[in-house]
Order: sequence, then structure tokens, then C-alpha cells
Amino acid sequence: MENRTAYQGFAEVYDLFMDNVPYEEWGAAIVQILKEYGILEGLILDLGCGTGKMTRLLQRAGYDMIGADVSEEMLGIAREWEGEDSSILYLNQDMRELELYGTVKAVISICDSINYILEEEELLDVFSLVNNYLDPGGIFLFDLNTLYKYREILGEQTICENRKEGSFIWENYYDGETQINEYDLTFFIREEDNRYCKYEETHLQRGYESDRIKELIELSGLEWVGCFEAFSKKAPDETSERIYIIARECKKKGA
Repeated sequence: MENRTAYQGFAEVYDLFMDNVPYEEWGAAIVQILKEYGILEGLILDLGCGTGKMTRLLQRAGYDMIGADVSEEMLGIAREWEGEDSSILYLNQDMRELELYGTVKAVISICDSINYILEEEELLDVFSLVNNYLDPGGIFLFDLNTLYKYREILGEQTICENRKEGSFIWENYYDGETQINEYDLTFFIREEDNRYCKYEETHLQRGYESDRIKELIELSGLEWVGCFEAFSKKAPDETSERIYIIARECKKKGA
């Protein structure tokens, strides 16, 4: 989650309103992909880990985990889930300035965290840093919301939900020229005294053509492995809403 100002007050209610995300299904799919590439154990980085749901799932699958996120508030919730005895290392870092102590066997980034990078130059920086911290032959697996999703599904739409615990209003504004979708989020959360607390945040995400992502991947020194529709492993088409991209370490940049 990489907007510098995003996920502050919203961190407190993020898991409440993201309970429709099939983390268990996503986690099983990620583990299957890792095993297909011979990564059965070892150290993995969850980049843009948020409150650590996927980080914990992968730890339960037998991997040693690092979680990195720009939001200290989100990481605080992740650490609360783990308690004092957690073996997960959580790092408060912007993915554009990633700094690890050594290399990892794989880097994963889900829930459209990469879409929060709005400039191609910065996206290239992220890919180059991932390449730098991958073991030889290590895998980078990440997902992206597609331009189709921003343009046809989210853009100019207002989504509302009312629950016992609270309500939210999610307004979307898509700019076709910049390919940036603006999310204006308003939450009303019931407190213990039955009063409602209001949270407001604005998030920005950018869509990218997969061909351009491939070019940036290769410029970073990574090897492009493939792109497929999320979970189906089918080739993406013009109506795919979320895609997975796999890249592999083959050389360090400048080597």
C-alpha cells in the first residue's frame, strides 16, 4: 500500500471492509506458483503487506516472512495480530526505497499494491530494487488492476455499503489521459459508546498496459516469465480485471 498519505485512519477499519477478499484462495494460488518454481521454503518478502493477512498465510504454509509497508498504522495492526512472539519481520518502508539485510527467494505483492506507483520511473526503481534483493533465479509475483477495470468497472462509480459496524462511501474518478483512478473514501464507524467516527482518505492508483510493464521489467534486469488472468492462469483478454505477472531474477542490473 504505497500512497504516502494513504491508510492512516483507514488502517483501523481496513480489515473490516476487506473481508470479501478471498485471502485463503489467493494464498493457496500463490503457494502453488511458488512450488512450481521450486520455492518450497525459505525467506519471502511480502511487498505492500498491509495488515499482514497474506504474510501470515504464507508463514503458515512454511515460509519465513518479511512484510514491508509504507503505512506504520497498517503495520501496527499486523504486529498486534502476531503478538510479541512473532517470527515475521515487519519493515516500515516505501517500496520505492526498499532496503533489506540480504536477498530473498521470492517477492510477492498483491491487492494491487503496485498500482499505487504512479510514475513509470518510480515503477522501474521498484522493479530494480526487487531484482537487487532476489536470490539468483528468485521469483517476483505481483498483481495489477487492469486499465479495463479502472475505465469500465470503477471509473465514475460510487459504491456504498451499510453494516452494523459502520458504513462506507467509495467514490471513483478515472482520468483516461493519466490512467489514474482517484478513490475518495468516507467511513462512518460505530464506536463503543455508539457514536460514529468519520474517516476520510483519498487514494490514487494507476493502470498500466501489460506490454509496458514487460518493458520495465526487462529494463530492471529481471526476466519476464509471463502474465495471466488472476487465479485462472488463462491469457488475459480485454475484459480481464486483475492480472498476475511473474518475473525472475536472471542478472543484476548493470552486470
